[in-house]
Amino acid sequence: MRTRRTPLLAVTGAALAALALTACNGGDGIKDEGASRSSATTATTAGDKGAATPTADTTKGSGSASGSTSGSASGSTSGSASGSSGSAKGSSSSGSSGSAKGSSGGGSSDPWDPKNRVLCNGSNTKVTAQPVPRPLNHMLITVKNTGSKYCDLTYYPVLRFDEMQWVPQAAEETHPQAVTTLAPGESGYAGVLLSAADGSGEGGTTGHKLTVAFQGKTPNSSGGASATPSLPAKGVYYDSSLKVTYWQQNADDALNW
Repeated sequence: MRTRRTPLLAVTGAALAALALTACNGGDGIKDEGASRSSATTATTAGDKGAATPTADTTKGSGSASGSTSGSASGSTSGSASGSSGSAKGSSSSGSSGSAKGSSGGGSSDPWDPKNRVLCNGSNTKVTAQPVPRPLNHMLITVKNTGSKYCDLTYYPVLRFDEMQWVPQAAEETHPQAVTTLAPGESGYAGVLLSAADGSGEGGTTGHKLTVAFQGKTPNSSGGASATPSLPAKGVYYDSSLKVTYWQQNADDALNW
């Protein structure tokens, strides 16, 4: 961590100051073998009685029965199989088509779909602010997406302790390559340098109330409702070195700069 010697900051621009003041005021910003057995029995019985061969009428009758049975069985089996196949095909096709249609019509979870993205702010997140032992004189701001849609943390948080009339600047070297986007349940982070480690900061005081304002899609615009995370009972000491990072996807990037 590089220690910077920063002079006391005056109001940092009308837009951010106004945003901070607005925030403090609560801005909304998924198998038949029967026939064979019968013929064998008939032949044996006939042999016992001395009739070596059946008569022509008997043969004809047997053929007729066989044809009837075969045709009936064949027709029945074929018709039944065909019907079953048709039913199965219809059921499978209809079911698959219905499922696909239902899945397609249920809405997309694509985070790049504008319908699934909103701005992160005090109304759809839980915000905490916690001083950390390392790096020295730093605080970590954590924003957890408690909504049902993806939300964007744009630019950097606009901080205000108590009735502070100036706005802490952002460390430009922490500017991420892309907007920090949080899926439902995910968290984003910002680091805060509270005071100079070498004591070079000026106007040191203790803050007991912190207001975190969110920016909109354009710099210094309101992103919706602000948040007021609780601070330690003894408060948080800060001086003119007060500076904040841009929103980051992980805590390490928010603290190690």
